[in-house]
Amino acid sequence: MAVREEPSRSRGTSDLEGDDRTAARPRAREPRERSERDQLRALAAAPEARRASTARALVLMAVFGCAACGLVYELALVALGSYLIGNSVTQASIVLSVMVFAMGVGSLAAKPLQRHAVIAFAGVEGALALLGGLSVLSLYAAYAWLGLYVPALVVVAFAVGLLIGAEIPLLMTLLQRIRKQDAGSAVADLFAADYVGALIGGLAFPFLLLPIFGHIKGALLVGACNAVAGMAVVLWLFRGQVRRGARAVLWAGLAGVLVVLGGTYALADRFEVSARQALYRDPIALAEQTPYQEIVITRSVRLSGRPDLRLFLNGDLQFSSIDEYRYHEALVHPAMVGPRANVLVLGGGDGLGLREVLRYRDVRQVTLVELDPEMIRLARGYEELAELNGRAFDDPRVRVVNADAFTWLRGRVAQRAAGFDVVIVDFPDPDDVSTAKLYSQEFYGLLRRALAPGGRAVVQSGSPFFAPKSFWCIGRTIGAAGLATTPYHLDVPSFGDWGFVLATEGERAPGLRVDPAVAGGLRFLDQQVLQASAVFARDLRRTDVEINTLVKPTLVEYQRQEWRDL
Repeated sequence: MAVREEPSRSRGTSDLEGDDRTAARPRAREPRERSERDQLRALAAAPEARRASTARALVLMAVFGCAACGLVYELALVALGSYLIGNSVTQASIVLSVMVFAMGVGSLAAKPLQRHAVIAFAGVEGALALLGGLSVLSLYAAYAWLGLYVPALVVVAFAVGLLIGAEIPLLMTLLQRIRKQDAGSAVADLFAADYVGALIGGLAFPFLLLPIFGHIKGALLVGACNAVAGMAVVLWLFRGQVRRGARAVLWAGLAGVLVVLGGTYALADRFEVSARQALYRDPIALAEQTPYQEIVITRSVRLSGRPDLRLFLNGDLQFSSIDEYRYHEALVHPAMVGPRANVLVLGGGDGLGLREVLRYRDVRQVTLVELDPEMIRLARGYEELAELNGRAFDDPRVRVVNADAFTWLRGRVAQRAAGFDVVIVDFPDPDDVSTAKLYSQEFYGLLRRALAPGGRAVVQSGSPFFAPKSFWCIGRTIGAAGLATTPYHLDVPSFGDWGFVLATEGERAPGLRVDPAVAGGLRFLDQQVLQASAVFARDLRRTDVEINTLVKPTLVEYQRQEWRDL
């Protein structure tokens, strides 16, 4: 029994072990088989995953491009309003607030469109390309021919903002169709592309589109980018989700938008000439858009046979060749009585004030600070303007600095450089915050410190008749900076009654005199005229004005109210 049981036990053991091995072998092979199956599945899924990643990247590129285009539209509308109307703060506030509100409305309006996100996105991009691309042109036309700029601006800003707001929900839907993703990650990816695109659009507008293509053509090019985005994302990437008939309609629509934009681009120069001419009474001889301003020169011949050359900066008249000598003689010569070896001219890039300064042979050096180098180039090279300023920039005593006057003056004061005997301030009217800083108490404080002992400064100060609050605000602001002031005004037919403020350091107001050395060569100004210029009629005197500062640019509001009333 023992002998027989032993083999039995042995067999039993052997059978169990055999069963265990038999059961273990399939379990040992199963991970290998599963691994092989997973590898086969991974190999099969790899192209699909790559396609999904590529599709997501393309959609995010579309988000990037749409954000860049949207910001360019905003900046283009703000800049156009600043050039045409002035007061960039008001223009920016209107455009940005209306567009942001409209974007919220557009996002809500896109909710029911998400079921047909592909077709809806193509339609939104086509409409945005057409409306955004033509926005600057249509507003320019509304301003030039209809006089309805602000209402048109609100309507266009709202419509463009509405379409921009509809883009994000639709793009989010398209992203999720490619590959489901948790909401937080999807939003992070989308907004990252959106914000980077906004950065690129914000930099491209002032440094590329505006200086190279200008307002109208730049907007048209950006509109074309929107149309191309609609074609690329919808009609190529998601073409399988759109029926053939609908796809053909969308292709035709977006292609039609591109044709319209391209045709408008070809005619843009002709339109701009016509629209610009509608804004000016006389024929335009030259028009240039610089990074800083729009420069327009008009030329006409009066019945008397006298030619009339006029310079406009951002639509504001700077001089007429018929009577500019009245303005520039009144501006320069009262300040030139006394020491004058070292003279500073701030602004005045046309060179006409410089011409008057150079009448004095004892002037050893004149530094002229002008922001826009293109204005200097025209003053040197545009023949009629160069003749009018007596080719002042060819005088070896003249040194030109292209810089922002505020920044340059602050740097010079910080360096404790030698003071100027005379400072002549000939800036455009302060109808914008960027210009109003040059009429601020802080700026005049720097001006006072830049004067040599006994030095004089003169500031063109606008019209005491048409803008009395602005005029007296400038005078009071100069006084608040520690300078004694003498306001005066004269008649310049192209401008009307125009005023200036003569200032010097100390408590005693400077007197108004003309140096006998040049008095005989002047066409308008003499001692009698200058003495009378210090008298202001009762209806021109104002004391209810505040000081203009960087923090509180009161002068901009005075300008807006007074010139709007006209």
